[in-house]
Amino acid sequence: MTSSAVALADVLAAEGGFQAPTIQEFYPEPLVSFSILGIDFEITRITIILWIATAAIVALLVAAVRKPEVVPGKLQFLGESGYSLVRDGMARDVIGPKGLPFAPFLGALFFFILANNAMSIIPFAQISPNSKFAIPLVLAVIVWILYNWVGIREQGAGKYFKDAAIPPGVPIGALILVTPIELLQVFIIRPFTLAVRLFANMFAGHMLLVVFSLGATYLITAGGIYPIFGVASFAMAIVMTFFEILVIVLQAYVFTVLTATYLAGSVEPAH
Repeated sequence: MTSSAVALADVLAAEGGFQAPTIQEFYPEPLVSFSILGIDFEITRITIILWIATAAIVALLVAAVRKPEVVPGKLQFLGESGYSLVRDGMARDVIGPKGLPFAPFLGALFFFILANNAMSIIPFAQISPNSKFAIPLVLAVIVWILYNWVGIREQGAGKYFKDAAIPPGVPIGALILVTPIELLQVFIIRPFTLAVRLFANMFAGHMLLVVFSLGATYLITAGGIYPIFGVASFAMAIVMTFFEILVIVLQAYVFTVLTATYLAGSVEPAH
């Protein structure tokens, strides 16, 4: 049961009834506020969680390769297996022969997202920074810049934009409809859906866990027959936690493999 759920339950008990959680949990009070060159910055609880997740995954990966052995230990095996998944299953299989130089970037992207997603089920954190739209959006913008830059570098600006606007095999008469759709899809929809998919899944997962945990806390302490329903809500919170583990890994994988797919289209034009 989350610590935030217990705190919220105490407040609700004082107010005399159950109230569903709101999005205010995604906007915690700033711990530190400051300005640089006229730009305001705030460090919140979610910022600290992001720093901790990033530092933890970096420390884990460094420890995994610090003393490599021919017969890897558990930690080395874990690190190598994760990187092999990205290098072989994404960089090599999705992008092709030219994909190996992108393996370090894809690996960093995968592990960063995975670590920050995992914070949604870590005690005393229990919220993923990726449930704030700004974080997935920044990642999507980085991917957008990269695959467009690679496409221009590999194909030349003229050919890259021409192939994006005029898909091969489309009749000339249909281009008046197809071209705007293709340009919108490549340059706007791709990064937007990439960010929204990750954000929406982590946002929804957190809200579900909070609802069931908060409901369980409130019902168990409500008296009468309500504790029976509280136990059921607590059981659902546990089930949803295991489901969230699947979402944590799956969303890191999907974001990274889609990035590899977009890079593949930039490295080799469609035929």
